[in-house]
Amino acid sequence: MAEFLGKGIQLIAYYLPQFYPIDFNDRYWGKGYTEWTATAAAKPLFKGHYQPHIPADLGFYNLLMPEVRLAQAEMARQYGIDGFCYWHYWFGNGRTIMEKPFQAVLESGEPDFPFCLAWANHDWHNPRTGEIILKQDYPGREDHIAHFNSLLPAFKDPRYITVGGKPVFLLFAPPFIPDLNDYLDLWNQLAREHGLPGIFFIGSSQSDGRIKEYEQSRLDAIATIHLEDFLLHRPAWKYRLKALSGHSTLKTATYAEAAAYFITETEKKENVIPTVIAGWDHSPRSGKKALILSDYTPESFRKHLADAFSCVSMKHNKLCLVKSWNEWAEGNYLEPDLKNGLAFLETLRECKEKWQQG
Repeated sequence: MAEFLGKGIQLIAYYLPQFYPIDFNDRYWGKGYTEWTATAAAKPLFKGHYQPHIPADLGFYNLLMPEVRLAQAEMARQYGIDGFCYWHYWFGNGRTIMEKPFQAVLESGEPDFPFCLAWANHDWHNPRTGEIILKQDYPGREDHIAHFNSLLPAFKDPRYITVGGKPVFLLFAPPFIPDLNDYLDLWNQLAREHGLPGIFFIGSSQSDGRIKEYEQSRLDAIATIHLEDFLLHRPAWKYRLKALSGHSTLKTATYAEAAAYFITETEKKENVIPTVIAGWDHSPRSGKKALILSDYTPESFRKHLADAFSCVSMKHNKLCLVKSWNEWAEGNYLEPDLKNGLAFLETLRECKEKWQQG
């Protein structure tokens, strides 16, 4: 197994599999829709707004092509990413979506690159209308068992990321799971029955208010995401809300302004895993309802990385999550684009090497 604890700073990047046509998107959004459709169609919403974001070295790839997945892993490894955390979808009663890229990784044995899974246990909404388009259900114990069994081959794969020998499994929204501790206990029991020491459960939290609640559960660790914390620290009269046509507003800030609050005192705790945020511009999905962090530069990213790495360097648990490798329609990616090329990846590698050397 790919043991990650006690080996210096380890960066695990979230990986979105929505870059190939699927039946649901064909029916709901139109034939041939993928994440590239929204990404390439984005328009600038104010003066100086950088859109659209167009991929460079890897192009408009299709994740069903094995050479694409190999190229991504080689690039990630070269620039300091230690593993991918693939978003995984299980809506209950065996309903899955966008599973083909990861299944191909699992079945082919390639790329030879560490990975883990994150259960995106939430409803799918149309980001512009709020309509629920895919409902997340929790049918109960038998469904939890079926879900575990579907993932057991992945948990036993030698590339699977472990902590203390336990496969890492991230939960997007732990409070959504009815009887959370019962679910955690069940999966740990099933893991032991199949020769594993258990599951290392990480709960994702987007507010510090959840930390105490999570610590009272049987989660092993908490991954924090402080994307919008800057709004809590900015007096209302200073909010730069750009009023646009219609009844919506666009929330904007500079990346540097927001990033000042990405790493807090909370991340110094051993059971808390910080999240590095690689840019943010949700306008390709949300339009005029988006949050946009402007003026995202390698220099501002470098400062954020220094904050994160200086925090984890003082801990035994030096895991960091990176949001994200390839969330293109959120403006949240490390893959090279036509504007910046490899600049952000080069910055990541330089900063990580500096902090690894002490």
